[in-house]
Amino acid sequence: MTDDRTPGPGEDQPQPPDASPETPHIPRTNPGNEGFVALDLYRTVIAVPLLNELLANLEDEPSKLYQLVIDLRHDYPGGVEAALQRVRFLVRAAIERTAPRVPDQQLDERKTQRSNQYAFATLSGAAIQELVRLDQDGATPVDAGVPKDPRAIHRIWPDFPIRALTIESISTIKADAAQSSFAALGEDIVWSVIDSGIDRRHPHFKAWDNLALDGALQHLDFTGKDEPLVDAFGHGTHVAGIIAGQIPDRRGQPKVRAVTMYRDEHGDVTSQEVPVKSIAGMAPRCKLVSMKVLDDHGNGTVSNLIAAIEEIQRINNHGRRLLIHGVNLSVGYSFDPEWFACGRSPLCVEVNRLVRSGVVVVAAAGNTGYGWWKSAFKGVVAAGADLTINDPGNADLAITVGSTHRVSPHTYGVSYFSSKGPTGDGRLKPDLVAPGEKIISCAAGRRRQEARELLKARDDARTAFYIEDSGTSMAAPHVSGAIAAFLSIRPEFVGEAQRVKEIFLGSAMDLKRERTFQGHGLVDLMKAIQSV
Repeated sequence: MTDDRTPGPGEDQPQPPDASPETPHIPRTNPGNEGFVALDLYRTVIAVPLLNELLANLEDEPSKLYQLVIDLRHDYPGGVEAALQRVRFLVRAAIERTAPRVPDQQLDERKTQRSNQYAFATLSGAAIQELVRLDQDGATPVDAGVPKDPRAIHRIWPDFPIRALTIESISTIKADAAQSSFAALGEDIVWSVIDSGIDRRHPHFKAWDNLALDGALQHLDFTGKDEPLVDAFGHGTHVAGIIAGQIPDRRGQPKVRAVTMYRDEHGDVTSQEVPVKSIAGMAPRCKLVSMKVLDDHGNGTVSNLIAAIEEIQRINNHGRRLLIHGVNLSVGYSFDPEWFACGRSPLCVEVNRLVRSGVVVVAAAGNTGYGWWKSAFKGVVAAGADLTINDPGNADLAITVGSTHRVSPHTYGVSYFSSKGPTGDGRLKPDLVAPGEKIISCAAGRRRQEARELLKARDDARTAFYIEDSGTSMAAPHVSGAIAAFLSIRPEFVGEAQRVKEIFLGSAMDLKRERTFQGHGLVDLMKAIQSV
């Protein structure tokens, strides 16, 4: 499948110095917290550090110059050379329209000619904005030979100083290959999503009746409203859609409308529709049980989580009769050593007990993997932070999942926001990483309304709305879905939760990153299936 501002509920956010901490026993939610927000991952032509700087200086220092690296698009008609021709024209036009009298604005032809990919320039902030606007608007020179569309600029980076020191994620984890080669579709497997509910009205879950339960199974609401299949907050449905469900590409199916977000040359958030004909979770036919622990605003308590886990134990007769085979926990809270020994909080203890009963538990690592540090040289700066695994990800037997890029994990490694190990008592975590950046999945509740407004679409029951979200909340269900798919064709491992964890950790793809960042590496469903 290819996850507002969203680190997932329960993944507490770092705060700058002097900020007061929030109450540690409330599962954190995306929208109300400071720190990492998916806004930082929205696509933008102007790289975020440069965009922030020029916006801060435009009013007071309109003539300030910026040294730039302009990344040209490979897929531009005519290739990089044609893209460079267009950029040459646009740079001249941007300077003339905004600040022709500001000296030293230019394209550095000497360095540009030495590059096969980049153009190098010096421009004012206003000229940079105008350059991007002209490129987006399809401005062309008078002389022929320069295509009007598409855009020639992929991204504009600041030319950093140096000194002597120094719809896609389903393919990333090979779930599509496993579906084609082994029919690993999640058939006869049941997964519980402990979250903000699952919207029963979303067409994503209709084709395979993912929410239709038999026998002793039932959807439950622990928030006091008895609405487990209503998701006003929208997080649980997004998570559930990554695990299971599907809208096939065939006649009679609902129309798929998907939207992604990016930032324009002014720093404003705007949107773009993604052309999608069909979409599927990692284990399309897996049954889903909604255990609602977060209310309409994404608020909840640890007691809701513990109650849900205990209810699963009861349904499974404490391991004697497994009706629920796995659990996804994209909720939690930041570990505080003053409250509990690491991994020994009541929630972690219950998670470990559930795993020992045979149920696979997949937990998001959290989005607190960076913070603020003070150095004598640079003062207070943002930097990666270890020892930031959230509960219940600190539970020893849980499969704790960090985030990586949705299509290029080997290139980009572990997401900067992804919580990093080791645990507070020195155990190696996270266990795995999976795609968690800009993941497109089901839009429900306020997210559905947001998608409709961005797409300017009518409220049509025959339309399936999808929206982008980011965080380890989105990484965890990739692993949940992969394991559900695995168990559907390797049923001998149903009830062998600790053995399943060993298989998936042992078959993970090493991204060649620090162990406390990547765990054992990227989840790899094909390798897991073929390893047994």
